[in-house]
Amino acid sequence: MCGGVYYNHDGQDVRIYFPNPKAMLPVMTKDKKIDLLPWGRRKEQHGHLPLGGWARLDSIYAGRWDKWFPVPVKLPVKQFMEKDIQGTSHWFDITKGQFIQGLIARDKYEQRVYVVTITPEFEDAIHHRWPRILSGC
Repeated sequence: MCGGVYYNHDGQDVRIYFPNPKAMLPVMTKDKKIDLLPWGRRKEQHGHLPLGGWARLDSIYAGRWDKWFPVPVKLPVKQFMEKDIQGTSHWFDITKGQFIQGLIARDKYEQRVYVVTITPEFEDAIHHRWPRILSGC
């Protein structure tokens, strides 16, 4: 489900995990600049946006995110982390020219980014959700 990411921001390598309440994700703007936005919302954080750090693609298409004015964005990360059944972390590279799809949600002055997830296409997948990876960065 993408519990962590690795990216470079302003020459600094960053490895961050969703449980960290200060977790930020890089978001590529239309003019190709990179902004950092808060990654989702945790139970202990104030706000009205959805709890968690992920948005299912089918729920986006079904309109469940419409009340938060969703905007699709590119998350230019180098790697993402998933845990296996035993809880061991595994890092997966993002191929150059690809990106993880994100969704910016807004509620008045609150703005957060969520990782868009899909159901894996392969039958023996360990996870029920996988980050949506697209080409064209």
